[in-house]
Amino acid sequence: MVRRNRDDWTEMALRALAEGGLNAVAVEPLAAAAGATKGSVYHHFRNREALLEATVERWEREHTEKVIELVESERTPEDKLRTLFATVLDRTRKGSVEMALQAGADHEVIAPVLRRVTEKRLAYLTELFGELGFGEAQARQRALIAFSLYLGQAQMWVTLPGLVEPVLDEAVRVLTAK
Repeated sequence: MVRRNRDDWTEMALRALAEGGLNAVAVEPLAAAAGATKGSVYHHFRNREALLEATVERWEREHTEKVIELVESERTPEDKLRTLFATVLDRTRKGSVEMALQAGADHEVIAPVLRRVTEKRLAYLTELFGELGFGEAQARQRALIAFSLYLGQAQMWVTLPGLVEPVLDEAVRVLTAK
């Protein structure tokens, strides 16, 4: 039997979340799928809520903080925006953790993390649009439009797989036009 660590369990929980939504993050099915006992999960997490909390915190690090770090390696605001869109739209196609979390937005563990992530993402987008020369109010509006576009694309990939094509270049062109 393979020993699983905390990261293994949060990785499996992220996959379960993407494939089956919030209810799929359950100790017994995760342990069974991993060929492990429930005790292996409980060795790292006191209960399902603790596993869920660690999982969404991992998602926050990987899908917000690390993405921002990657984007910041670009030189110009336009390149940053293009890299940001390309990265998040590509990740969205690979799994729908984002949509599962949005669907569970009223859950006591998910709600504060989702709110914090959304605020962080909007603040970062607002900063990018500010770097492009937009005033504060207009930069915030562009950030909201960009984030809405991302969520719309993510939802469409879930509900209409294969039908939606990324609109990266057109989105960047429209959002950066003055």
